Amino acid sequence: MVAIDIGTFFDTVLAWLQNTWTSLCADFYLNFIKEDRWKYLVRGLGVTLEVALFAAIAGIILGALLAIVRTTADKTGRLRFLNWLAKLYITVIRGTPVVVQLLIINFVIFSSVFVDTVLVAIIAFGLNSAAYVAEVFRSGIMSIDEGQFEAGRSLGFNYGQTMWHIVMPQAFKNVLPALANEFITLLKETSVSGYIGLMDLTKAGDIIRSRTFAAFMPLIAVALVYLIMVVVLSAGVSRLERRLRNGTR
Repeated sequence: MVAIDIGTFFDTVLAWLQNTWTSLCADFYLNFIKEDRWKYLVRGLGVTLEVALFAAIAGIILGALLAIVRTTADKTGRLRFLNWLAKLYITVIRGTPVVVQLLIINFVIFSSVFVDTVLVAIIAFGLNSAAYVAEVFRSGIMSIDEGQFEAGRSLGFNYGQTMWHIVMPQAFKNVLPALANEFITLLKETSVSGYIGLMDLTKAGDIIRSRTFAAFMPLIAVALVYLIMVVVLSAGVSRLERRLRNGTR
């Protein structure tokens, strides 16, 4: 009797597995193979990476400038008005949701002119990232020993030359892991680009869902792609941190 019950149990489990596998295969075909819908994800991934990369570059450049203004004001007392503007900018950007900033830039600032949505997204996410990068760079600059500034003056450098040639290269090396983590955060934040009609990776999954009326497969696929990218980037950051630690010994 027990043997029969066990056999029935395994038959039931096997039948369930077969039905589940058949259903998953059918869903996979419907969502990705039929009408080449997988191409939506490929195009969306390309847009996501494009926006994240160029927004990160813009954020690093603007963030570095903001950090220089703030640290210059802290160390020399100069650039007070620019420092006030920088603090106001950082407070506003860090205190408001990125999706609201994206909507304001697209539907308010660029409401009367045509600007490609990819460029709008790059501007929005670049401005947002700059506020966080500025604080990262500022902490990196403030961590540099004051003797480095004195060394620059002994070489005949003015404050700007010392900052550019001596301090910033060291600060950049110190904050590289933090900048890499900021890029990971930025990459995930770009998932709201669909709010302005940009077909990024998340929007691509939503388009497939709207065509097939099946949410599970396309959204899980989108989540897995993001997860893979983040895991790979996180592993790269960990390796970078180890190399930097070994290089300072």
